[in-house]
Amino acid sequence: MKSREVTSELSYCATQVRAHDPDRFLTCLFAPAERREALFALYALNYEVAKTREVVREPMMGRIRLQWWRDAIDELYRGQVREHQVLTALAGVLPGSVPAELIMQLIDARELDLEDSGPPTSSSLIDYTRATGGALMQMAARLLGATDEALLHAADDLGEGTALTGLLRAIPFHATQNRLYLPADLLRQMGVDAAKPLERGNSSLEVVTYLMAIEAERLLHAAPKRIPRSLIAAYLPAVLAGTTLRRLRKTHHDPFDPMLASPDAVKPLRLARAWATKMICTR
Repeated sequence: MKSREVTSELSYCATQVRAHDPDRFLTCLFAPAERREALFALYALNYEVAKTREVVREPMMGRIRLQWWRDAIDELYRGQVREHQVLTALAGVLPGSVPAELIMQLIDARELDLEDSGPPTSSSLIDYTRATGGALMQMAARLLGATDEALLHAADDLGEGTALTGLLRAIPFHATQNRLYLPADLLRQMGVDAAKPLERGNSSLEVVTYLMAIEAERLLHAAPKRIPRSLIAAYLPAVLAGTTLRRLRKTHHDPFDPMLASPDAVKPLRLARAWATKMICTR
């Protein structure tokens, strides 16, 4: 395996990803050197859009911010680049490789983040995770050169499963903000009162988490038997999602168990094994 060391002089986008999305930063290191910056730029864009809720004081300001990004992407695909370091980095990599519609899906889905209530139904949650995680992984695969429809479809499934797993892991964090990304219809069926603060020891919540984890596992198991090494960096976030799901099983699907937040000392080794074997080991 070639050296995956990173120079001390990181680009703006790489610095942003390392600081705010360290797991994806690690996965980028397994991309071909000439395509690594393209992934950093894409993931920096994802961070800019995803942080909207945290940087605005009211939903209307968030919608204005998301619209700014829609307009900026639309202009980018027409050859006009606004003065923003992420957009400058994307100008040379997105058009011609990634359909603009995928980016718009990603931005549109983030409207849900601006609401205090979560997705009303299980299908709306799936729509959200497909438009965020699925679209993001497919775009990453395209930037690395993926054109095979089966591989692109797998990116949708794996990305969706990765996003859903991330939401399950983030339940304690979202609870501190009175936010919930579990579907309201399923919560009602299980007798979980979403209006009350979520806390550890809620067996009904654990049932909901279990059902969502089963769906995430189904999606992650859609991985092809082998993924070309030149493309696999785009799919590596699914490896880390698989680790989270295994931890969830060990905690009996208690999202508040401290085990879920404990550091994974062998995370780089998990990624290296997947890169070496060209397999996304999610089972």
